[in-house]
Amino acid sequence: MRSILAEPATLRNRPLAPALASLQRLGVRAGALYALAGLTLLVLVWSLCARLLESSVPLAAALAPGATFQSLYQLVFSGELNSHAVMSLQRVLTGLVLALMIGVPVGLAVGSSRLAESLSGAAFQFLRMISPLSWMPIAVMVFGIGDAPIYFLLTFAAVWPIMLNTAAGVRQLDTRWLMLARSLSATRGEVLLRIVAPGILGHVLTGVRLAIGIIWIVLVPCEMLGVSSGLGYYILDTRDRMAYSELMAVIVLIGALGFVLDTAAQRAYRRWARRPA
Repeated sequence: MRSILAEPATLRNRPLAPALASLQRLGVRAGALYALAGLTLLVLVWSLCARLLESSVPLAAALAPGATFQSLYQLVFSGELNSHAVMSLQRVLTGLVLALMIGVPVGLAVGSSRLAESLSGAAFQFLRMISPLSWMPIAVMVFGIGDAPIYFLLTFAAVWPIMLNTAAGVRQLDTRWLMLARSLSATRGEVLLRIVAPGILGHVLTGVRLAIGIIWIVLVPCEMLGVSSGLGYYILDTRDRMAYSELMAVIVLIGALGFVLDTAAQRAYRRWARRPA
């Protein structure tokens, strides 16, 4: 009797996994096609705007997609732009690591203590609303010319989403797990590593993704602070040389690298979300 009843369910479930996998592959392909269509439409609008401006702004021809992609190809394959891109990515990584080193511990303290949250809430919201770029003159006066003020500004920009998301993750932890850990005489380090860290990881990854978006936008004006490398510096250099097609090529590269960074952060979060419980 058991095998007779189980057989129809087995027959129904066998083709289900391949069908679902096929639907998922179709969904991914459809999403990629839609994304490609959107980018193509963007390039067409860009080309149309450049053509409309050519009559009133003769330099608009240098900003058209054809001249831009040609300059981008030459800059990338000649290696002239690669060192600047690597330096910008290095600064982003350094600022992000510093923001994590500050934001996660502070977020843990704020999220786990009502008193700390009450004392710091207004002050943190006040500081968060100040544009990181408004600190540029003070950062140069304090740290001088070079990478130090850039690291300060990038860290200041990235620390808030990481800290606030970490604090939100701590508040949403199931208190029953913490009570169980205490009843088993777990040390603070064990509670932190076995319960708190896995419980807040999703919130921290969300904060990292938000921080990457902010830090990448702040990076370009920060690299105009007297340094001699980076994509922001190269934009000023192309402006001074009046190489407008190269300027537009750098802008396209900035958008492409930012897209790659955001996609990597998004995939890291999705991979964590799909992990077995």
